[in-house]
Amino acid sequence: MLPGPIERVWAFLTESEKRGKWLASGPLEPFVGGKVELHFLHSTLTPHAEPTPARFQSMECGTGFTGTITRYEPPHVLAYTWGGDTSEVTFELMPKDAQVLLVITHTRLKDRDEMTCVASGWHAHVGILEDNLLGQIPRPFWSNIDRLEAEYKRRLPVE
Repeated sequence: MLPGPIERVWAFLTESEKRGKWLASGPLEPFVGGKVELHFLHSTLTPHAEPTPARFQSMECGTGFTGTITRYEPPHVLAYTWGGDTSEVTFELMPKDAQVLLVITHTRLKDRDEMTCVASGWHAHVGILEDNLLGQIPRPFWSNIDRLEAEYKRRLPVE
């Protein structure tokens, strides 16, 4: 649940400057078949100075990719391919009084390790989104990733 209204949360999904505060900046063409570019620079998401974990060192100076919009139904549904076209992420927004329920579904992940990494990443990023919407200082990113990844490893069943 995020503080609304829904149009405000939608803006944080679709507008580069706002999306860059919690996930990744970059242009988004607002139609099915349009392109989305995501430019990740994790060090700018929070004022907390933290070292980048060794396994993410290749991303320290930024990383990114393009995807294709597969659903665009403002202000309720946005979906696009992720990492080129290896997987797909869908954002669904539903107003609930003064709040907005955000449901993120990330599909076509190859294995448990990728699911664990993606789940902890989304959890950390959405926490920063919530902080931005509340007007609070965003929580640390990398230390949350480590904590959340350990939690998701316990939660996700071993195949």
